[in-house]
Amino acid sequence: MTTQADDELWSAIGDPSRRQVLDLLVSHGEVSASWLAERVPFSRQAVSKHLVVLERAGLITRRKQGREVLYQVEAGRLDQATRAMAELAAQWDRRLATIKRLAETAHAENKRKPS
Repeated sequence: MTTQADDELWSAIGDPSRRQVLDLLVSHGEVSASWLAERVPFSRQAVSKHLVVLERAGLITRRKQGREVLYQVEAGRLDQATRAMAELAAQWDRRLATIKRLAETAHAENKRKPS
């Protein structure tokens, strides 16, 4: 993944409203923006803006059916995002373990020093 693609991904899923839209798409499959707008606490216009960001990040795709546009999750990109988040979590776990080990070592050394 490129840095720009990473930034778009994190920006897209970093917003709670976009995550809510994404959750609805995951659980209900292919739906219209109007259908989504009926199920979220923000305007149809806001839903449209969130869909643009999610689409730009590659998390969703759209297709036209008659006069209606239907949106659905792009499973491959969502899997890629899940793996990226898991790797980021693992990196932070390693960093925090290192910090803990350093703090415990420093604490033990301070206890051994005479006062």
